[in-house]
Amino acid sequence: MALDVARIKKDFPILDVEVHGGKRLVYLDSASSSQKPRAVLDAMDRYYETTHANIHRGVYSIAEEATRLYEESKTKVARFIGAPSARGVVYTKNVTEAINLIVYSWGRANLREGDAVLLTEMEHHANLVPWLILKEERGIELRFLPMADDFSLDLTDLDRLVDGVKFVSVTAMSNVLGTLTPVRRLAEAAHAAGALIAVDAAQYVPHISTDVVDLDCDFLGFTGHKMLGPTGIGVLWARDELLEEMPAFLGGGEMIRDVRLDGWTPNEIPWKFEAGTPPIAEAVGLSAAIDYLSALDLEAVREHEVSLTAYAMRSLTERYGDDITFYGPSEPSMRGGVLSIGFKGIHPHDISQVLDEEGVCVRAGHHCAKPLMRKLGVSATARASFYVYNDEADVDALADGLESTARLFG
Repeated sequence: MALDVARIKKDFPILDVEVHGGKRLVYLDSASSSQKPRAVLDAMDRYYETTHANIHRGVYSIAEEATRLYEESKTKVARFIGAPSARGVVYTKNVTEAINLIVYSWGRANLREGDAVLLTEMEHHANLVPWLILKEERGIELRFLPMADDFSLDLTDLDRLVDGVKFVSVTAMSNVLGTLTPVRRLAEAAHAAGALIAVDAAQYVPHISTDVVDLDCDFLGFTGHKMLGPTGIGVLWARDELLEEMPAFLGGGEMIRDVRLDGWTPNEIPWKFEAGTPPIAEAVGLSAAIDYLSALDLEAVREHEVSLTAYAMRSLTERYGDDITFYGPSEPSMRGGVLSIGFKGIHPHDISQVLDEEGVCVRAGHHCAKPLMRKLGVSATARASFYVYNDEADVDALADGLESTARLFG
């Protein structure tokens, strides 16, 4: 079923905002952070107005209701990603924290000097820097699957690179290139080598129907603010037995079963990894976002984004020819709705600033992927990213804004 974007736009109050003297807001930066529908805003307001209390301890009615909403949200998360149960769902504040939890807990408990971890050249800093820190501390070896000339992941030497590794950690979709990586194949290779695999699905889960069992991954992380939900809440899913074995990440209230002056006993999973007061209102907002996306149907969301990306690449090429460069796969079905561009040799920050004057919001910079930028031979790109509330008129506004940019810079 096709998305009714005109109707969907009406669900997002911020899209009624006018900027720079009456220009309509064209938001093309959802890969960074998506906008929120009224259903999410209302759910969080309603929680704060009628239900707010700390969870798991209060026995009065609103505390019990807050606890119910919080735990219900985890059930929805588990269902949304095809997880067997909510026991493996740990709330973090974002994917960055989720990956750090893996590295600091599983990594420190299991990796020693000389042990190898396999990443890719496409990784966001969140799935690189924590491993680099562990490399400095423990002397582990980091290996990298390279990017091919067509912006796909080059698996030519996969068998050699995965041989002997203890852990594989990869993005499911590049936040720069939009490249979809073959997660299932990588999981099979990792497990055949006796390794575990973690998936950074920050750019994947909001756009493509996800099933952790089908992907055959051991860990998967994603975040609320990229999928119409609030900031401040992310998800780490992991197989139950792994969470049971991993040491606690943070210490304090909630994550304990007992505390004595001479020691402590951890709580059951997933609460063992959720120290202190959790993001309760944010969990309510994430729950509402999952309801909204589920009602749209992720298959329809994916089809819409492929179609819109194809339109953008086609129309921008017809208009600007060799003056515009796309960094990422040429086939829209092989990529997500992320379009990193170079334009007429104009610096991406200048492109972004001129587009802003036209009401068009795009991202400019290295997108927290400096090693990938060096591989591409650029310092930055301008990145437009599409979601459920974008349509061809938004792409046309981007094209018109680029024309204004070209005029200004000659």
